[in-house]
Parts: sequence; C-alpha cells; structure tokens
Amino acid sequence: MKSLIKAIFILVSISPIAVNSQQTIPPDSLLNKMTGKWVLKGTIAGQETVHDIDGKRVLNGQYLQFTEVSREKDERGNPVYQAVVYLCWQETKKEYYCLWLDNTSNEGISNGVIGRASQNGNKIELAFKFSDGTRFHTTFLYDGDGNTWQWLMDGEENGKLKPFARVKLTKS
Repeated sequence: MKSLIKAIFILVSISPIAVNSQQTIPPDSLLNKMTGKWVLKGTIAGQETVHDIDGKRVLNGQYLQFTEVSREKDERGNPVYQAVVYLCWQETKKEYYCLWLDNTSNEGISNGVIGRASQNGNKIELAFKFSDGTRFHTTFLYDGDGNTWQWLMDGEENGKLKPFARVKLTKS
C-alpha cells in the first residue's frame, strides 16, 4: 500500500511539469483583451472617422494580429485606410513589440521601425523611433469597466507631443 501511495504522489508531483512543458507560451492577458471585433470611432488627423477592427491571436498564440479597415472609401470604392498590425509581449525582455503595416506606405517592413513599450498596468505606450530621430507614440488604454479601448496617437516634434488621433474602440 505504501508503494502505491508513493507512486501516486510521484505522478501527481511531476504531472504539472509535464503539462507545463507541453503548453505554448501563455498569451499576455492585456493583449487578449484586444481580441474580437471592434468599432473604432473618433478623430484621426482632424477628421471624424469610423473603422472596423478584428483582433485575433496568430502564430501559435504568440502574436496579436489586428486588421483595421476604414469605412470611408476612395473614388474607386477601396477603403481609405487599411492596416495589419502585430503586437507581442516578450517576457524575457519585459517589453511589448509592434509592427504596423498600412496602406500609407509600403516601407513598414523595410524601414526597421518597431514600436516598443514597457508593461504599464492597463496601458501599452508604444514609441516608434524613425531613422531621422523622429518618434511617433501610440497608446492603447484598456478600460475594464466598459470593456473598451482608447487609442491615443501623437507625433513628436522637438520633444513635444502633437495629437494625431483620439479614438475609442467598442465591441461590435
């Protein structure tokens, strides 16, 4: 009987190790709150706008991918703005990283600009630094009470932030 109890104890003791070693990297909980379908409303570059956002985990759950498409159309019927954005949390570096690809330029991959942010509660405060020394700031602020996000986007000129976008995301 003692042998059976000892064997059960050993199996119970090592089973969490086996389970943990088989799991994928646990997704960052704040990024998980950005998954799903959202409606973005607010002001971008001085213009009122509405965009549709679709956020999901991709590539073994290691990245949050969101697609953003404006409801406004150009003369050919194409969305005025489209973006595919990848966000991730790297536990070893204790930082968020962001690659933002959009239809304003095809330099998103070649310019080497990756947004970076430290963990800050319910905020992800990304800074994108360009080769000419300019910076662009994007802050994602999660409101758990209303299950909404605020996005604040600011250009930086001579060390001062200049508002570019003030938008809010609500679940659609």
